[in-house]
Parts: sequence; C-alpha cells; structure tokens
Amino acid sequence: MVDAKYDVLGIGNALFDVLVRADEAFLARHGMTKGSMSLIDEARAAAIYGDMGPATEVSGGSAANTIVGVASLGARAAYVGKVKNDKIGELYVHDIRAAGVAFETKPASDGPATGCSYILVTPDGERTMNTYLGAAQDLSSADVDPAEIAASRIVYLEGYLWDPKNAKDAFVKAAKIAHDSRRKVALTLSDSFCVDRYRDEFLSLMRNGTVDIVFANESELHSLYMTSDFDTALRQLRNDVNLGVVTRSEKGCMVVSVEDSVAVPASPIAQLVDTTGAGDLFAAGFLFGLARELPYRTAGQLGALAAAEIIQHIGARPQVSLKELAQQNGIAL
Repeated sequence: MVDAKYDVLGIGNALFDVLVRADEAFLARHGMTKGSMSLIDEARAAAIYGDMGPATEVSGGSAANTIVGVASLGARAAYVGKVKNDKIGELYVHDIRAAGVAFETKPASDGPATGCSYILVTPDGERTMNTYLGAAQDLSSADVDPAEIAASRIVYLEGYLWDPKNAKDAFVKAAKIAHDSRRKVALTLSDSFCVDRYRDEFLSLMRNGTVDIVFANESELHSLYMTSDFDTALRQLRNDVNLGVVTRSEKGCMVVSVEDSVAVPASPIAQLVDTTGAGDLFAAGFLFGLARELPYRTAGQLGALAAAEIIQHIGARPQVSLKELAQQNGIAL
C-alpha cells in the first residue's frame, strides 16, 4: 500500500449554515420537529429566513465540519463537495481552504444556488436544521478523483449523501476505489430521520462491507435497529461492522469491535450553548486518532474533547486550534 497523501478525505453536502437562536414557538409556527434535519425547497427556505432574527452565518456541512476538525488537529485533510460559482460558494471555498483543507471540487456554473442549512438553536442548546441542498445535490461520481481517494488513509462519508441520487453514486464509487487501494471507509449515519429514510440501505452498506467504520449517536442507533434497548442495538452493531462508534452526549461514547468494547467519558464543559456539529467534531477527533493508529480510548478522548469545544459556542467550526487544545489536556499528538 502506497503512503497516504491525506489522512482523511471527506465527501459530503457542501452547505452554508445560517444559525439563529429561536424559541419553541418559532419551531411550532413553522411546523418543525425539534432536533431533526428536514430537506426544504427554495420557497420554504425563503419563508424561514424571512422570519429569522439576526443570524450567524458560517460555512458548514456535516462532513466538511469533520474535515475542518481533522485539519485543526494537525492532520492532512481533503474534502469533496459541490457549491455553485456564486457569492456564497466563493465564501465557502475560501473558508475551507483557509482552514487548511485541500478542496478542488469544480463549482457548478449553472443550476441551483449554493446550498444552505437554516439552523434554529433553542435555549436548551438543541439544533433543528432545515436544509436547502441547492448545488450540493449535483455532486456526482465525476467529482470523485480516483487518485485522491486512493491516496487517502480514511475516506469519510456522510449519511446525508444518500438523499441526492448523484451523490449516492459518488459515495459508492469512492468506497470501491478506497477498498481497491486497501484504504478504510467510514460512514456517519448523520441523523435518526436520515436513518428512517434509508435504514435497509445503510444496513446493506455495513453488512456487504462497503463501509468499515460507522459513527452514530444513540438516537440513530436505536432507529437503525428499531429497538429502544441500547445493549441490544450495540450487539447488533458489533455484528454488522468492523468498528462502531456510538456517542451518548454527556455519557461519553462506546467503541465496539469484534475483539473489544471501550467506554470513553465525555469531556467536561462550562456551558452548553449549541449542539450543532457535536457529532461532526467528535468524528474529527476519532478519525484523527484512527489515522495516526492511536488506541481507541485515545481516539475517543480526542473526539470528546473536540465535541466539547464545539458545543460551547454557536456554529460547527472550531474557534481554537484543536491540536493545541489536545496538548493542553495532556494528549500528545
């Protein structure tokens, strides 16, 4: 196996996040299910945006957030996602490259605008997402560069890619190239509502070996196996995939493989502000650990630390160097 050019390459829906604090009444007024991610059209996007108060606007997208986190830890990182050649698209490209991530996906010259996710953060820190995919849905297998995939130690894919058909094809192509090059493929289940939409397909990807590593939170795990019993779901996960990583909010995480189970506690925080990106940044820390062949426990500690940083401020991109944060907490990278 040739040396890797990148530690982690992520493929996902490139989205610009528009975050605003909102109350339960706002969610009810717009018929939103708290804590969910809903796909919306341009008209609904305009209606939600028009009713929002002052917003924080920042580049986002689940896998992109993870890859930025990986880069912040000091790894070599790359991202594949589709934006349009418009103002927001140009800002998105600037932001991800400024974070130290290689990003060479050609922007769309026509079609829908760069995608946006309108994120409502309630006083308890829970986030409710309304996503207009826009140009992101035009990501296709043609955007997947075989040489870049083959040169990446781990290829990380987001479950949300299963919504747009063309992106699904890109996902499968990337996984095959990665395995042909003896690389690892990781999948995040993204959202319990996403799992509800594609449960059988996700299970098939796990059981047929298309993915080697699965990230999920408790809600997604329960949805995947349609059981409310955590231990039952965890046993099934261990049987279905080489490595499973389940986040449990303040209870930390569980890492399961055929050989072992490892529980890692959550990192302490001063105040919960916004859960947006918590899972994304946990995955960043854990993937960094995997890429550097650190023990699962250490990888879990890095994930917990990165997630703790992200939930103490608005937005899903780190506001400090995660590498320095890890070193300050006694984790030598």
